[in-house]
Formats: sequence, C-alpha cells, structure tokens
Amino acid sequence: MTDGLIARFATKGLTRVLVVVLLLVVCYPMFWILATSFKKQDEFLNKPLWSMPDHLSLSNYTDAWTNGHLGHNALNSVLVTVPSLVIILVFGSAAAFALEVMVWRGRSATLLLIVGGIMVPAQIILLPLFTIYFRLGLSNTLWPLIITYVGHGLPLTVFLMATYFRGVPREMYEAAVIDGAGVYRMFWSVGVPMVRNGLFTVALLMFFSIWNDLLIALTFNVDRNLQTVQVGLLNFSDEYGSLQYGPLFAAISITVFSVLLVYLFINRQVMRGLTAGSVKG
Repeated sequence: MTDGLIARFATKGLTRVLVVVLLLVVCYPMFWILATSFKKQDEFLNKPLWSMPDHLSLSNYTDAWTNGHLGHNALNSVLVTVPSLVIILVFGSAAAFALEVMVWRGRSATLLLIVGGIMVPAQIILLPLFTIYFRLGLSNTLWPLIITYVGHGLPLTVFLMATYFRGVPREMYEAAVIDGAGVYRMFWSVGVPMVRNGLFTVALLMFFSIWNDLLIALTFNVDRNLQTVQVGLLNFSDEYGSLQYGPLFAAISITVFSVLLVYLFINRQVMRGLTAGSVKG
C-alpha cells in the first residue's frame, strides 16, 4: 500500500512538473514578445536579445498603429475575414446538410469530390487564379482574397459540418417533417441549432486560417492601401532598409494578443464543438 501511495505521488509530481514545463514553453515566448515590444532601437542593437527594456513606453505601439499603418491594415483584414467567414459558414453548413441529411442519388460521390479539394495545395492554384483575376479586372482589390479564401475553406468546412450533422438524431428531422417543416425550416430551425457548437469550432479554424494568411494576401495585392495585417508586418523598415524592431514587435504583440482574446472568449464553445463532433448521438 505504501508503494502504491509513493507511486501515486510520484506520478502526480511528474505530471505537475510536465505541466509547468509546458506552460514555460508556451508562455515564455509570448512574454518575451510583449516585453521586447517596449524596447528602443538602440537596445536591440547594443544589448543582449533576452534583456528586459529599460523603460516602459507606448511609443512603439503608437508608431506601429500610425506610421506602420497597422490600424488600416487591420481594417483590411476585417473587411476580408468577415465576408469570407460568413460565406464559408453559410454555404458550407448548407452543403453539409444537403450531403449528410438529405437523401438523393450521388450524394456520397459528391461529398467525396468536395472533400478532395482539401488535398489541393494553395500554392498550385495561385498562378492560374492570378491570371484569371487579372483578366477579370479584379487585381488590386479585396475580391481576389475573399474568393480564394472561400474556395479554399469550403471543402474542409463541408467535411467538418457533415460530421456534426451526422451526430444529430434522425428522429429530430422526422419530427420536424411530421410537424410540416420543409427543407429550409429543418435546416435553420433544427439542424443549425443542434450543431451550433460545431459552427463555433469551424468558425474559429477558418478565422485563424484567413487572418494569419500571408501567401495569398501577398500574391494578389501589391497596393499598399489594401494590405492585410500579415503583409503589413513586412513593411516595418525605413527608407534605407533598416528594420524597426520596436514597432515591429509592438505590431506583432497587438496581432497575437488580440487573436488570443478572441480565442479565450469563445474557448468553451470550441471545446464543446470538438467533443460533439467526436461522438455520434
């Protein structure tokens, strides 16, 4: 019995040590980014990289928001992310409902074809899409980004939402049909409320994918006024090419911690959505 207690305490102690190590690995880089954002340019050049700032000043944040155009770039990211996210969720969930709940010939093959789009790397389609957008006169607008994000995000959304709709008991839809509900009423009044947590999860995944994208935003837009946040982070340099480290880390801190706040706000719904998607009701 004594050996069992010792083994149990040893296991708990080892678990706590691993948790502390994991917290340090995850939290220290974020703390370092935040602390570094207060440094002056000469501190970056003349002091060790791990040193703390001499003074806490918000000048780097002011410079990043105004001279670095972070506010304007953030607005562009919002104008791209919000419409893309709405279109992806509405059409993706509707397609998943049609493919998983409705019974019609060829739905399995259609779902397999749509899911196959997940395996297409974005890098392969950039050049053809750039040519198409240029010929349509959409270059240097936000439309190429929105269209590309929607096309790239729909296959994964359909696949995930089909999994969530599969977990809804069929009796719920049968009861709605008996009450006289049509297809659209079943979708909006029965299907969507039942997979609400799944929608939160997919929305968060798509939000991170779109907001943190650099390759697509950098490829289709060269106009500085249309740059998103991630592209704008590349421009923190002066006329001689010298990188302004303080404003750059301030911009990174604003970007990272604002996204972290969004995640913490809807974390509970995301956890419920992940659990609901793994169990069939």
